[in-house]
Amino acid sequence: MSETLSLAQVYDEHAQALFAFVLNLTRDETDTRDVLQEIFLKLARKASLLDKAHSPRAFLLRMAHNLAIDLMRRRATRQANYDQLAAEPVELFEASPDEPAFRDELASALAELPPDQRAVVHLKLWEEMTFEQIAATLDIPANTAASRYRYGIDKLRDRLRPIYEEMKQ
Repeated sequence: MSETLSLAQVYDEHAQALFAFVLNLTRDETDTRDVLQEIFLKLARKASLLDKAHSPRAFLLRMAHNLAIDLMRRRATRQANYDQLAAEPVELFEASPDEPAFRDELASALAELPPDQRAVVHLKLWEEMTFEQIAATLDIPANTAASRYRYGIDKLRDRLRPIYEEMKQ
């Protein structure tokens, strides 16, 4: 990736997914835009960053994850930040005239997950990554990624089951 056009192509192909992933982690649009800006500034300054990447998307997601974590660590207290940011659900889904209540509940349920589970669930469901890819992206063991996913899905299932049952009636 040595041409400006290539950087534009990388942006076109990956910016939306990176934005959704980082927004799901930070729960703040301004912080998300800062992380994305930092990613693409690094790529603009050092075009060779992606040259050796086996999967550019996975490399960029890992970079986004690391930059988001660094950003959150710079905050006064990491846990206080997670609690505050996770308290507000973020609209992640397209509007569906049939099920707006379920969509809102799903966004709220995702916001209630611990950040580590929320990151894994997002990568598995929206990025369709394997546990091995998630592990490499988040720098955790594959078994940890799988268990975080399972715990996150269990919490979502428990939280959303009553709404789903009500909608079926």
